[in-house]
Amino acid sequence: MLHISKDEQKKRLQARIENPKKRWKFSPTDLKERALWDDYQEAYEDAINYCATDYASWYVVPANHKWARNLAIVEVVLRVLKKMKPRYPKIRFDPATATID
Repeated sequence: MLHISKDEQKKRLQARIENPKKRWKFSPTDLKERALWDDYQEAYEDAINYCATDYASWYVVPANHKWARNLAIVEVVLRVLKKMKPRYPKIRFDPATATID
């Protein structure tokens, strides 16, 4: 879950209104949803507390600063991949016998 503060959300919404190149990102419904901030925070907390498991973890990533958000995501993905130890699947045919017309 990417988490930004209410103040950061306000800055981003304001920038979308003020900057003509960002206006496409804004919708008046954003303001209606923003009014429900506390309800959303409670719902996120419930979802994380009730749904996170050892095999399906949730990560709350601070996202006020995009560079820090990106670094945190890379670190989490790298840690999970190392733990998973992914490998290429074994092939079930002899590639020497494959012919492509």
